[in-house]
Amino acid sequence: MLSLNLPVFDTKITSRNGKNVIFDVIRKRYVALTPEEWVRQHFVHFLIAHKGYPMALMANEVLLNLNGTKKRCDTVLYRRDLTARMIVEYKAPHIEITQAVFDQITRYNMVLKVDYLIVSNGMQHYCCKMDYEKQCYVFLKDIPDYNNIANVII
Repeated sequence: MLSLNLPVFDTKITSRNGKNVIFDVIRKRYVALTPEEWVRQHFVHFLIAHKGYPMALMANEVLLNLNGTKKRCDTVLYRRDLTARMIVEYKAPHIEITQAVFDQITRYNMVLKVDYLIVSNGMQHYCCKMDYEKQCYVFLKDIPDYNNIANVII
């Protein structure tokens, strides 16, 4: 698989029924190894190992109901009271991060109303902090460490 703009980690990849699968530490099972999944696993590892995010407060492929249709958030970080705090949307490395990608994650946020949105294709990463008072989001220079967002009350 393609080298990403994320730290490498000890991946667990095997073959099942002739297809490559990768171990998802959040779901605790092997999942199909697609380019988007490659990005997800690297980014989740980055959040846990390098940014201090607690694995116990993260979930992958979170189902939500948006205007009567079922959608899936790629990764959601929860607060300790299990309300959503952050949504992460992944794209394959060859997919350009465009306004349409931000529109997608913003639609998910209409349901979850989180504090932070992250979009990554494994090469580029964008993090926004929601400003509900001004009804906009503000781009941050970096992905915040968990300790910097854990105690922030919004």
